[in-house]
Amino acid sequence: MSSTVTNARLGSAPDSWGVWFPDNPRQVPGTRYLDEIAQAGYRYMELGPYGFLPTDPAELGEELARRDLKVSAGTVGGAFHHADQFEAIKKDALDVARLAAAVGATHLVLLPAMYRDLLSGDYLEDAELDAEGWGRLVSSVQEIARIVASETGLRAVFHPHADSHVETQQQTYRWLDDTDPDRIGLCLDTGHIEYGGGDSAEIIRRYPERVEYIHFKQVDPAKMAVVKDRDLPFSEAVKLGAICEPPSGVPTVESIAREMNRLDPSIFVIVEQDLFPCHPDTPFPIALRTATQLRGARIAR
Repeated sequence: MSSTVTNARLGSAPDSWGVWFPDNPRQVPGTRYLDEIAQAGYRYMELGPYGFLPTDPAELGEELARRDLKVSAGTVGGAFHHADQFEAIKKDALDVARLAAAVGATHLVLLPAMYRDLLSGDYLEDAELDAEGWGRLVSSVQEIARIVASETGLRAVFHPHADSHVETQQQTYRWLDDTDPDRIGLCLDTGHIEYGGGDSAEIIRRYPERVEYIHFKQVDPAKMAVVKDRDLPFSEAVKLGAICEPPSGVPTVESIAREMNRLDPSIFVIVEQDLFPCHPDTPFPIALRTATQLRGARIAR
């Protein structure tokens, strides 16, 4: 099979500019993110945390048009396994989805809550859900996806994440087996799967029809060994440089490119190299080099 992909749509996200929060003094402003993602040659982007970019659709639309940028998706996370959080998550999801849809996005990325505090690393919950909690996560994610599709037309994709209850390859398989493909798809984050000891290419081979959206990132195996040995939380792993610039980590660009022919030829491939916190001059040259490399490998256009 050919690995040539001519129509996959390459983009990036605020994570690659060190943005994790709507507002933080250690982050670049939204205007700089927009300027630099366009200058790096990406035509597609995610919105990032709600409020980081303008939430008025007309204002945001003008900013995008000025730079010839298009939006692939919005993102929203929450503790789907807690019944008392459902209404709050639904409100957040609809706020993000309505804004994203208004500026032309087609997807909403849903992220599970982390069982460790993002900044302190403290354990907030057990790493494994019991049967009741797992069932609630599955049902809540699918119901949010249904509501979002009904009210905004966006397709929801679920994003397994480090330090969350869906982080390993086996947990991802379980989630795929327990969910309705007509209701929701998978956002395959290659870095998070490898962070959890998995094989992203194998997920594509096993469930090509469920992989509807890709976040591309790599992890440094040597630094990941330190993360596991010291039981470091995700934020400390990022500071250590465990999320690394291609071609320094896994999965390799080539291993993913070889499987891309199994997927929708116009799938979004969104680069996400977590850098929080970082010097404001760090992201742009990395983004430029990464875009050049992925296009050179014909993983996307």
